[in-house]
Amino acid sequence: MDPDWDAIGYVISSKYRIAVCERLEGGPSTPTEIADRKGMSITHVSRALRNLEERSLVELLVPDDQRKQRIYDLTERGSGVWGDILRTGLVETEAIRADPTDGQ
Repeated sequence: MDPDWDAIGYVISSKYRIAVCERLEGGPSTPTEIADRKGMSITHVSRALRNLEERSLVELLVPDDQRKQRIYDLTERGSGVWGDILRTGLVETEAIRADPTDGQ
């Protein structure tokens, strides 16, 4: 299947969307956990999650009316897009920054 270049471009055009996808690659998480782990404001994380959800790249795993402990994860489409981003080397992830010799 060809990469979804529209979605890829959308994700990589924001450091916040990149950070959210990178964190969710490791499994479901709450906005607070993402913000704490990535050192970002909860406002930026929430906006990125909302934007990614509108494009069907992430999904809310708890009922929509639940206001606390909202848990998000990548959708199948989101996982595919994130995988394409990693395969094409379009972003530098935490794992690459932690070990710059990885893959050389």
